[in-house]
Parts: sequence; C-alpha cells; structure tokens
Amino acid sequence: MAAGSRAYIWRLHRQLALFTLGLVAFLLLLHWAERAGLSRGWIGPIFLFLSVMMYAAVGIAGRTTDPEEFYVAGRRVPAMYNGMATAADWMSAASFISLAGALYLQGFSGTAAQPGGLAYVLGWTGGFCLVGLLMAPRLRAMRLYTVPDFFAVRFGRGAQLLAAMGAVACSFMYVVAQIYGIGLIASRLTGVQFEIGILLGLGGVLLCSFLGGMRAITWTQVVQYVVLLVAFLIPVSWLAYKQLGTPVALLAYGQQLSKIERLERTLIDAPAEQQVRQHYRERARDYAERLRDPAAALASERSALEERIRTLRAQGADFSFVMMARRELSALPKDEASARELWTRAMLDAQERAKPLGGLPRHGQAFAGDPDGTPDERAEFNTSRLNFLALMFCLMVGTASLPHLLTRFYTTPSVAATRHSVAWSLLFIAMLYLATPALAALVKYEVMQHLVGSSFDDLPNWIAQWARVDPALISVQDVNGDRILQFGEIRLGADMIMLATPELGGLPYVVSGLVAAGGLAAALSTADGLLLTISNALVHDTAPMRGGRVWVSDNRVILSKFALLAVAMVAAATAALKTGEIISLVTASFSLAAATFVPALTLGLFWRGATRRAAVAGMLTGIAVTVGYMLQASAVLRAWWGLAPGGLWWGIHPVSAGFFGVPAGFAVIAAVSAWEHWRGRRQRP
Repeated sequence: MAAGSRAYIWRLHRQLALFTLGLVAFLLLLHWAERAGLSRGWIGPIFLFLSVMMYAAVGIAGRTTDPEEFYVAGRRVPAMYNGMATAADWMSAASFISLAGALYLQGFSGTAAQPGGLAYVLGWTGGFCLVGLLMAPRLRAMRLYTVPDFFAVRFGRGAQLLAAMGAVACSFMYVVAQIYGIGLIASRLTGVQFEIGILLGLGGVLLCSFLGGMRAITWTQVVQYVVLLVAFLIPVSWLAYKQLGTPVALLAYGQQLSKIERLERTLIDAPAEQQVRQHYRERARDYAERLRDPAAALASERSALEERIRTLRAQGADFSFVMMARRELSALPKDEASARELWTRAMLDAQERAKPLGGLPRHGQAFAGDPDGTPDERAEFNTSRLNFLALMFCLMVGTASLPHLLTRFYTTPSVAATRHSVAWSLLFIAMLYLATPALAALVKYEVMQHLVGSSFDDLPNWIAQWARVDPALISVQDVNGDRILQFGEIRLGADMIMLATPELGGLPYVVSGLVAAGGLAAALSTADGLLLTISNALVHDTAPMRGGRVWVSDNRVILSKFALLAVAMVAAATAALKTGEIISLVTASFSLAAATFVPALTLGLFWRGATRRAAVAGMLTGIAVTVGYMLQASAVLRAWWGLAPGGLWWGIHPVSAGFFGVPAGFAVIAAVSAWEHWRGRRQRP
C-alpha cells in the first residue's frame, strides 16, 4: 500500500493512539502498585527494562537488509511522523536532560564566564528555519543517502572523504554525550554502576539501529517522542499547579520571576550567605598561595599527611581515622603538573562560588555587567552579549548542517513532504522548548523557597542518592557550620535538574521513573541516528562511486551494521571516562559541524561558481580554525601546558569556535573559487 494513501495514514494514527493510551494505562497501573506497596527498588528497573524492550521490539519489527530501507526508510515516511521522529532525534540528552539545568544555572542570558541561557533555545529552534528554507528541500530533491553524498556529487571524491571524516568527528562527540546520559539514567533507575548502566542502555540502541537502520530508527523515534513528551510535561505541569494553581506552566510561570528576584535580593544580603562567601574567598586565597610554588606545596602537604598517619598509628587511633588520612594522601596530585591543573581548577571554582548566589547570575538579568556602569562593567556587558550572539550563531548554523539531522529529511516521499516535515518538527520541538524556561524558573523557586533553609539532618534522600551516581552532579557542604543549608552551599549540576524535578516537587516515584525513561528515550533516539550516521560515513561514504553516481549494495549494508557495532563500543568506552557535561560536548560538536559543512554546503547549493579545490580548502580551513581555537583557548589544556588562563579572541569562549571557523570557510571558498575562475579566463586562447 502506498505510503501516502489515506488508509496507511489512518492506520498509523490508530497505532499511535493505542500506544499513547497504553502508556497512560501503564503509568496509572504502576502508580496504583506504588501506593499498594511496590518498592522503589522495583519501579526503576521496570521502567528501564520495559523501555529498552519496547524499543527493541520496534527495532526487530523494522529489521531490513534492503539498502533503500536501511539508509532512508524507503523514502515513504509521512511528513507528520517524520516530524515526530526528527523531534525525538533532535531533543537528545542535551535538550531533555541538560537544557533546563543550563537555564537554572545560567539564567536567561548566561554569564561572562559561561554563555548560554536562552541562546540554546533560540539557536536550536532558529536552526530549523534554516533547515526548512535552505537545506532540506534541495538535498531531498537530489535523492541521496547521506550528507557526504552531496559533496561527492557536487565537489568530487576528495570533498566527500573530508565530509565523511567531519561527520564522524562531530557525530562522535555528540554520541558520547548521549551515551553518558544513558549511563546516568540507567544507573539512577537501577542503582547499578555507571559503566554497567551504559551497557544496559546501549543494548536498546543497538537492537534498533543495528537490525533495521533508518527504517527501524524512524518508528522507534516516533514511539520515543511520545514517551519523552509525556515525561517532560507531567513534572512541569505539576510544579506549575503546586506553585501557581494552574498546570499551564507556559502561561503562568512569569509570576515566579518576580518572586525569584525578591528571593535573590534576600539571599545576597543574608548574613549566613555572606559567611559562606567569605569561606570560599579564603579557600581561593589558599589555592592561590599553593600555586605560587606547586612543587613545594605538594611536598609539604604529602609530608604533613604522612606525619599525621604516623601519629595516629602511634596513638592507637581508631582504624577509620587512619584510613581517612590514607585516602587523603592517595587523593593528592601525583606530580607538579597535576597539582597545578587541579589547584587552578579548584581556585577558579572557589572564586566563582565566593560571588553572590554561589556564582549564579540573577535569573532574569539581560546580560552580565552593566551598560551604564564602570568601564569594567561595560566591558563585561559587551563580552557577555557578544558570547550570547556567538553561541546562538553556532547553534543555528550547526543545526542546519548536522549530518544525522539532514539525513532524516531524505526519508519523506517528496520535496513538498520534506517542507511539511520541517514544519511538523518545529511544532513538536516547540511543545518542549517553550516549557523548558518555565521548568528552570519553577525549579529555582522551589530550591530557593523550600530547600534552602532546611536542616542538614533533614535533607531529602534524593540528594544522597544522586551524589552516589556521580559526585559531580550535586555538591552539598555545611561550609559555615550552622547545620542549615544555604543557597551558596548547594551546587546542582546541569545534568540532574530535570531528572530530579519530580523528587524536588514531591511527586510519586513513578513520575521520577517516567522522567528518567523520557531522558533515556531522548538519549537513545539521538544515539540511534548518530551511530547510523557514523557507520554510514565509515562504510558507505568512503566506498568509490560508479560512473560518478552514488550507489548502494547489500554488502555495504552488512558492513555498515558491523561498523555501527564497533563505533558504539568505542563511544561507550569514551563516555565511561565522564569527559564533561552533556551540554558542553554537544555545543562543541555544533561548532565543529558548522565549520566543516555550512560554507561548502551553502555555496555548493546556491552558487555554481564554487569549485572543487575551493570546497576542500574551505572545509580544511574551517576545521583548522575551529579546532585550533578550541585547543588554544581551553582552560584545562592551558593549565596543563602551564599557560595563564586566557587566549580568547574578543572574549569568545571555545564552545563557540565556529564563530570564527564558519566565516573563514566562506572566505576561503569564495577567494579560491574566484582565483580559479580568473586563472581559467586568463588561460583561454
């Protein structure tokens, strides 16, 4: 039956409605079981097991070895369903797990030290306008299989190989972040070790993408979108109802912004908060003193701890005190370089937390600094605003060039359906993105109003549970020794704000399991598409063309499957190293994708004068400028090299390196193309 027929569409609608009703019934049943005494230790594993099995069942049902089905789902996915699949593919762990946390930590505009805030929402959403207006319809009309295929057809073999390597690099950074999110959620749901959680979730990814490629991934992502939509809207609606008396958070959360502003002023002036800030100032001075001579300071600390251990053993002290001292000794840096890196990072963190509100900006401020203040405040304001715009630019053009996203629009029946699919994608994404700033504001009010001021003896259990998953996710210390939690004494990681929202709001644990399952769906859906993109780049895009045309075969499909399996294992091993926050890794991948693809892709589509050599030169230039800037401006690498913090151009942070790489790529392609045309005209008789 034709994919565009009315009967086919209605059958899909019916199946979607039945699945949604089944999901709601399952949640009600599990809620009843929890109230009847079902242990929390069972609820998490039930959500994890059923989620993975459900996605695996869809993947198995969609298994195929047909190249057209494996690479582009037979080009017969209706526009609305491709929009749902694209939204699920797009939401990712960064959007579902980390975006609300970034808005909580950075406010609406970010800070001078960490740009962000609404730049993520504006940049990612605006990028889809570029996709719909410029990229997707034209690429779909060429009936290709992957984004590097375009470079093969337009610019030849060299550009295709370079595009394939770029697709592998930016997609690998992105997929590592998704697998980190999978491990985070799986370990929280089941209580298993983080690394085992990665393997549990990865099984669901492989059963979808390995067996059926784009065909299985598409229908799995449709199911995953329903799960993550329900999982996101329930807690935000509950918090809005709890605080404001209405579940429509988007329309009502503005009332909380003025309350948050008043609470911020109260916390800034509170004597207990000022004591906390003073403690961190003293800690920052202590680290600064150590950094004057790291080798001597390290030797002194090691000698003092060894003497302390000898004294404890001589006094016959309790064994636990001796072991505690031994752990402190083993935790010391191994050499001077490690000490310098560790203490520099600790000093910067202490300096940040010595600021009002623990270093967080005021939630509703426009930008850091003051446009009418002192010269330093005006400079800080301009830098903050420039970083906001630079980040938004990188996210926007990166969205318009991500290979795994553009490939999604190859699956529709026609060019017109592709345009409609982009519109559906924007609608489905907006349903979540518009609620994200509301969630961040509601959570911040909940923390400031109800969590701050609690006794350390009565803190909720979820704080200790999240700290066991990963100590970097949450830090709670009684710095001033009053046994009362101050705002400056709690530090929440961006990756746990959304996942901890149900427990913070006092919802049943079933909702916590649902939110974790929603985060798992977001991470799995994006990981599926990314792994397929990487495996296709390694196998399909590196194979030679025939007669100047892209071709596929059953053998390529088999090789792509095994490449996908190998890449998944490598990405899992990398994610287990806990290399950084999800949103930081994802943002860096956007800059890299933008610099690699946008100049050549845009000029190749819209300017006949772009030449092959110019495209390769522009891509190499964009990659070199972007990666080079990321490396030389990285605070961690500069500390490791023994360099002073800095290295920024116009104050632009490394995650926005595409701000320099993209224009450089455009300039080189235009210049080399013009030079080749000029030389060609001179050589004509």
